[in-house]
Amino acid sequence: MEPSLENYWDQSPGQDDLSSAGPQLYTPMSPFDTDLPIQAAQSASFGSHLDQSKELSTDFSSVDLSFLPDDLNQENGEQTHLEDGHEMQREQYRSQSTEQDSGFLNDSNLSQLSYADATQPSPETSGACPPLTPMTPITPMTPVSESSGIVPQLQNIVSTVNLACKLDLKNIALHARNAEYNPKRFAAVIMRIREPRTTALIFSSGKMVCTGAKSEEQSRLAARKYARVVQKLGFPAKFLDFKIQNMVGSCDVRFPIRLEGLVLTHQQFSSYEPELFPGLIYRMVKPRIVLLIFVSGKVVLTGAKERSEIYEAFENIYPILKGFKKAS
Repeated sequence: MEPSLENYWDQSPGQDDLSSAGPQLYTPMSPFDTDLPIQAAQSASFGSHLDQSKELSTDFSSVDLSFLPDDLNQENGEQTHLEDGHEMQREQYRSQSTEQDSGFLNDSNLSQLSYADATQPSPETSGACPPLTPMTPITPMTPVSESSGIVPQLQNIVSTVNLACKLDLKNIALHARNAEYNPKRFAAVIMRIREPRTTALIFSSGKMVCTGAKSEEQSRLAARKYARVVQKLGFPAKFLDFKIQNMVGSCDVRFPIRLEGLVLTHQQFSSYEPELFPGLIYRMVKPRIVLLIFVSGKVVLTGAKERSEIYEAFENIYPILKGFKKAS
């Protein structure tokens, strides 16, 4: 029996050398169904070996075949490992599909998404410029919608009116009381009345500007009085297109304010240059009001055309100012 095995192993190296000279045999990287002629040759050679072994002896009870189960177990292990890998891929695909359907992402998906985003070329590297969208300032949301209990007081109203006639300013300055005219300094007559305490700028085109009134009714009354004075001087003055152009209000929040913190937080809307002006200039978008905020807590609101805009702007700014109250 031993001589027959020795003859079998002596002939096997020869077959291995012949097979190594030809094309490569099956490897794990190549498909199962390639090199069919080689497999046929190998089966023929293996059949010849079986015939020789049958001729030598038919009893293999004493032959040690312990190496065969190891190879078979290894092949079975590789197959089961491949099947497990395919099963895991299917499970991952199902889990990803269900997560996408449900709208939730886990950590692994987030990492994959971030990696995918990182691999995409940026507009700077690819040479394409991103579209530029204009930035429109938006009024910041107030922290807490609470009522301040403070009502701003109107300090000045500026209105305009059209007298609808040409005027001789020199004649008006000579015959009217409380009127002055210096064409080298300003090309209008400056006229004042005591009740209501206002000032008017009268131009030669017939346009007039009235300032200093504390309410809308006082501004209209003062403008009518100035038009009556011009009529008494012999000009065919009318009273057309009366309109309020600006209203100024002020109030006090009764606590000191940290202007440095306010300008840092709301730098899109505010500017603060204490070396040029001691107040912070805050430009509100809606309503379109400009506020002057001082460290003492005094606030001046200007730019309104209606009284309600003054009140609305202060109610919007009060919670912001309360958030920057100085600690006493």
